[in-house]
Amino acid sequence: MDSIFLYGPPGSGKSTIGRPLAEKLALPFYDLDQRVELQTGMPIPEIFAAEGEAGFRVREQQALQDILNDEPGVIALGGGALTVPETRRLAESAGLILTLTASLEALERRIASGAGQPNTPLRPLLFGGDLHQRLQDLLARRAAHYASFPLRLDTSDLNAEEALWQAQICLGRFRVEGMGAPYSVFVEPGGLDTLGVVLRSNGLKGPLALVCDENTARLYAKRAAASLQASGYGVHTVTIPAGEPTKTIQTVMQIWQGFLEAGVERSSTVLALGGGVTGDLTGFAAATYLRGVAWVNLPTSLLSMADASLGGKTGADLPQGKNLIGAFYPPKLVLADPQVLGTLPLAELRSGLAEVAKHAVISDPGLFDMLDELPIQTNSGLLTGPLTQIVRRAMAVKIRTIEIDPYEKGIRAALNLGHTVGHALELVSGFALRHGEAIAIGMVVEARLAERLGLAKIPNLSQEVARRLELLGLPTAVPAGLEHAAILSAMRVDKKRKSGRVQFALPVEIGTVLCGVEVDDALILETL
Repeated sequence: MDSIFLYGPPGSGKSTIGRPLAEKLALPFYDLDQRVELQTGMPIPEIFAAEGEAGFRVREQQALQDILNDEPGVIALGGGALTVPETRRLAESAGLILTLTASLEALERRIASGAGQPNTPLRPLLFGGDLHQRLQDLLARRAAHYASFPLRLDTSDLNAEEALWQAQICLGRFRVEGMGAPYSVFVEPGGLDTLGVVLRSNGLKGPLALVCDENTARLYAKRAAASLQASGYGVHTVTIPAGEPTKTIQTVMQIWQGFLEAGVERSSTVLALGGGVTGDLTGFAAATYLRGVAWVNLPTSLLSMADASLGGKTGADLPQGKNLIGAFYPPKLVLADPQVLGTLPLAELRSGLAEVAKHAVISDPGLFDMLDELPIQTNSGLLTGPLTQIVRRAMAVKIRTIEIDPYEKGIRAALNLGHTVGHALELVSGFALRHGEAIAIGMVVEARLAERLGLAKIPNLSQEVARRLELLGLPTAVPAGLEHAAILSAMRVDKKRKSGRVQFALPVEIGTVLCGVEVDDALILETL
């Protein structure tokens, strides 16, 4: 597993968020300046005085190499550590570098407020003279250097807690708590090729059963198995039919049979390589086989990366409705590789963006604005940059929500936005509507319900939601030919009902959802 390097000018927040980030991700924390002082037995100002900046940089490089011989963790770097090309190469080969930036005013304020305080980093390059001028000169000299790092976070207007959370989003590294044992989430382009190393670093054992549907087996099973075998695992691939209509207890039985053939034991690990259906079925099979075996989710669709792979909900459908059988059974880890999205059909990519839009409406207006800049005509050229960050932000919405309410007793119901109507549309259409397409229509219908109930805080809320979804190529109206009475009947069987009545999560503005709203049947029929 790779290390995480925090880099940036003095006062940008490296020391402030470094240790909390390491604690959150269950990693060791290393401070490069402290390691230099430990190795030399001298305070940094004395090293500068005796050997100059050039001598200090040599010491710094030696200390970094020493840290990299230890267990991977979070490493706070000095503000000029990576100006030395060899030191930069060391860091880039060992992990992710997140460069923290801030305005001159914010940096100056933080440095001045920390002067003389215990554990405040010493900054020899800022000693003497006017702090404002010396800091301004330092930033001017290093502006192009700091800008050369692709992962950057401006902390100017962020407090320590907000900076910590935004750092996790930038890095695509999370650790989900609140539902039994915490588990790690990685969003890593190319991560499928390091799968075996990640499993080993997390202490997961074999023999392994790799569950794929017919599509993901053809595209990715050999690649995943090669990574696992390179790390010494024995792997047995279990292939199941693809598609929502196969999300049944019969398919779960097929997976159980595959576990038997793989020799899965109580200490073994099973892996789900596929979209939401594969993850739900494999997780449920893992929850019930030998009364529970460890499982890992490897989502390959945008919809699953953004939503279904998180939260520990597992299950299967019954003829009467979706997800009526299942269990809360979180995976041991989730590894999402956005590079695999390059093989998604355009319709599936759009379907996944519906769940992204849902998360944006729930609590991330900035993500909603990002979608305005992403009119989808083809999935080529959108994968390594925007979609990776979109996945990380969408995941962050769900992770924050499920940590507050892991078992859906309250606010987690906000994640059902669009789903009360959407699940019914899927069922009544005989799954001719993709999940994301149905959810897109459901969001617009439920926004109209919020307007008619007087809950919407902004005018034309449903039109604004519909406009963004249409830009993404998603439907926003109930298809002709679907009986409204049948849709209402399907909603009555929905698992979100309480005391016999369906509970809605309705948007009131972009970024806010109201949960537990009951709506009269007559109004539902009118709004459909």
